[in-house]
Amino acid sequence: MKSRLPKVLHQVAGKEMVRHVVDAVRETGPARLLLVVPPHATALKAALGDAVELVEQPRPRGTGDAMAQAAPALGTSTDAVLAMGADCPLISSATLRALLERHSASGATITLVTSSRCPTDGMGRILRDASGRVVAIVEEAEAGEEVRSISEINSAIYCFFAPWLWAHLPRLETRNNGEVYLTDLVALARQEGARIETVEPEEPLEVMGVNDRAQLAVAEQAMQRRLRQRWMRDGVTMLDPETTYIGAEVQLGQDTVILPNTAVSGSSRIGEECRIGPNATIRDSVVGRGCQVDASTLEEAVLEDGVHVGPYSHLRPGAYLESGVHLGNYAEVKNSRLGRGTHMGHFSYIGDATVGPGVNIGAGTITCNYDGVAKHQTIIEEGAFIGSDSLLVAPVRVGARARTGAGSVVTKDVPPGYLVVGVPARRVRRVPAPP
Repeated sequence: MKSRLPKVLHQVAGKEMVRHVVDAVRETGPARLLLVVPPHATALKAALGDAVELVEQPRPRGTGDAMAQAAPALGTSTDAVLAMGADCPLISSATLRALLERHSASGATITLVTSSRCPTDGMGRILRDASGRVVAIVEEAEAGEEVRSISEINSAIYCFFAPWLWAHLPRLETRNNGEVYLTDLVALARQEGARIETVEPEEPLEVMGVNDRAQLAVAEQAMQRRLRQRWMRDGVTMLDPETTYIGAEVQLGQDTVILPNTAVSGSSRIGEECRIGPNATIRDSVVGRGCQVDASTLEEAVLEDGVHVGPYSHLRPGAYLESGVHLGNYAEVKNSRLGRGTHMGHFSYIGDATVGPGVNIGAGTITCNYDGVAKHQTIIEEGAFIGSDSLLVAPVRVGARARTGAGSVVTKDVPPGYLVVGVPARRVRRVPAPP
């Protein structure tokens, strides 16, 4: 990968490759789940937490040696051992279940996932005899032209009869390159006349390993196609699927419409009957039912039901918009809560603020929350009317039903029901109570 980041931590659809694999394996219901890692795998440990047991391989001596490192932890197993690489993010739990079921039903010693439809570059080839039985796996680097012409590849996904595996691992020989190959177990099994079975994946690219950035891009495209098809089948409309990006952990509600050039990523949850896009970016945010987000960016924000945002607005981390809030064009909200039915039409910035329900925030309003040293809070109470180009110099409070005149610079608290104007703003009169 030519990267400082471990290969299996590169992301596909916003999720680390290793987590795609771990989740697919977990769905098969394993008794234990181990990951063999290199020494000092701090980044892997941070990404996976307690999701798997980690076993350290002191030196990179190949797949056979990796399995040998796991043997002490699994050596008492008398059932099946599923072994695979952590760099095939497209693998499905359905294919893994089919592998386990074939292995169990056939009584095989080894069952392999192979494919004749997957790209062959860099993949080992499956050798079969005249009767179609698997006899060996030949790595591409060691294969001649005749073997390279074979289309059936080894996916490096295996299921072993555990007692046979533990007995034969010590018999694997070290190759000239210093590595021990797990694939050599297939030839050993064939020499003993043991049963070897194979299954095909549901999709050809499921078994593709990712070894460089080009293959990472292929995996990303395939995953996006899979995710888009899943959500469209579940009742989400995508007007132009090819320009729609959906993260692997995103949730989308029924009858939501996603317009072109839109990306929804991270842990975002979009409710039912929303209209998202075009040109919207939503990351790690929650969007309620019946919302509209038009050509805007949401980062770690929350929208309750019936909120309208955009176009060209930006909700930064900590933004919380209650039901019925309208945020127009070129509006920015950061670490603030806007109350029910509040309107913020355009060209305004609200940061580190609590805004009550039914507030009108005029064009050009700014909460001056930073004094060069610390951030300060602005509070705008229910029903206040903030005139265009008002500057609210925090810490400051604008009382319920209070009003600020256009261009006011508010440096002191405004009592409920009063109008203030000027620079600095001063009280003019009480605002008549609504009828």
